[in-house]
Amino acid sequence: MSRRLSFYARPLVAAAAAVTVLSGTAAATPVDTTPPGRHTALAAALDDTYYQDAVGKSGAELKAVLHTIISDQTKLSYSQVWDALKATDEDPANPSNVILLYTGRSQSKNDNGGGSGQWNREHVWAKSHGDFGTATGPGTDVHHLRPEDVQVNSTRGNKDFDNGGSELGDAPGNFTDGDSFEPRDEVKGDVARMILYMAVRYEGNDSFADLEPNDQVDNGSAPKMGKLSVLKQWSREDPPDTFEKRRNDVIFERFQHNRNPFVDHPEWVGSIWG
Repeated sequence: MSRRLSFYARPLVAAAAAVTVLSGTAAATPVDTTPPGRHTALAAALDDTYYQDAVGKSGAELKAVLHTIISDQTKLSYSQVWDALKATDEDPANPSNVILLYTGRSQSKNDNGGGSGQWNREHVWAKSHGDFGTATGPGTDVHHLRPEDVQVNSTRGNKDFDNGGSELGDAPGNFTDGDSFEPRDEVKGDVARMILYMAVRYEGNDSFADLEPNDQVDNGSAPKMGKLSVLKQWSREDPPDTFEKRRNDVIFERFQHNRNPFVDHPEWVGSIWG
């Protein structure tokens, strides 16, 4: 029996994993109104099932075990990503909309495409960093694909992540310079955990490049993404919120059937990368 099936076979976990959709919450800064103890109970259930082989490990050993766990996934086509994002990034205050990653704007799910003012699919791990394009696999992995304004997506381009630069007029709170992009404070940790998920999931043994974070910017087409020291700081300072946790659940339950372990266990960032 696969790890995924054994997870669902346990009634406690199935009940704990039910997704709560919030209502009346500010789009850019979702508030966690989940009943006290619910996240703790879910985390404990996951540790007894999904993460059972990872608990107690650290460093390279932990990274290797997590790679095995999260590589058991259903892969989507690039066209299927549109529908997935409409579910994973749904506005908890308006189910007809999605929340855009960098702008924080709530926008109609149906207003997607390539036109000015529309939203499209942002590859948080830039697809040129490892040259995987939109190929099924890293190019379609919704753990790092997010809805974003077309122009802001273009401004970010394939830049690495770091602090500094000039503030974007069409996305206040975000900054950029010639070789890096700094997202708004509310999603800095989200960005970091998406990048580190990709580094664990894609290790070069499935016809794609070995994706790894490093502590520099301007990585170009190398299968690297920086800046690791800043990403670690962002993950510490912006821990997972309800929106990010719900997103992880939806991806697991409805689409890819794998999880971002750093949303469930943000302390594993430090355990693997020091």
